[in-house]
Amino acid sequence: MITVKNMTRRFGTMAAVDEVSFDVDRGEVVVIIGPSGSGKSTLLRCLNALEEIDGGEIIIDDFIIDKRHKDIHQIRLEVGMVFQQFNLFPHLTVIENVMLAQRVVRKRSKAEARNKGMTLLAQVGLTDKIDAFPAELSGGQKQRVAIARALAMDPKIMLFDEVTSALDPEMIGEVLEVMKMLAAGGMTMMVVTHEIGFAREMADRVLFMEAGKIIESGIPSQLFDNPRQQRTRDFLGKVL
Repeated sequence: MITVKNMTRRFGTMAAVDEVSFDVDRGEVVVIIGPSGSGKSTLLRCLNALEEIDGGEIIIDDFIIDKRHKDIHQIRLEVGMVFQQFNLFPHLTVIENVMLAQRVVRKRSKAEARNKGMTLLAQVGLTDKIDAFPAELSGGQKQRVAIARALAMDPKIMLFDEVTSALDPEMIGEVLEVMKMLAAGGMTMMVVTHEIGFAREMADRVLFMEAGKIIESGIPSQLFDNPRQQRTRDFLGKVL
């Protein structure tokens, strides 16, 4: 579903992502962990063409992201992304937030977009909040709206960029439950997170990044319990 070949993203002389290569299979859940500033979020943003790559190539479901940018619009239809800070439109209600991109980008009718939005908001447990504005929601509810909004575009891949890091601890569980539901349904997912419990339970594979490089990759039981690299052991010793 995703093939990344020698991808590089630089900011000035610093390589935030440094010749990274990996594949993600259809239906696979890949979790990316690592210290702050290691390039995790930049990598995700490159996969959705929100950051321009400086070298290498990304292939998503046969569409190519490279320096020519010719498939960017199609990539953004294929790939949904949920951010740390929700990015909801404050002047729109919950249902209007979920409908907007459907109408503008997917060209759905108002009725189609509303029906799709209602179905997804029911899945994330927010039917009673459809006419509320973002300011009236908790952080966990805002994040669930953001997930429903991304899913409304019928993406083949979902990217989650530290979506629980801005939440109070008691709200984290409700967002992780929605993500677990998606994973169980076969959604292809890449998740940047500090939630090691989620990674252990739901990831098919875990990537450990530092200084823009993938230092180690493995199934959760191997990477968390018997990491091969000393740097991975040092990092896990501080977070586990």
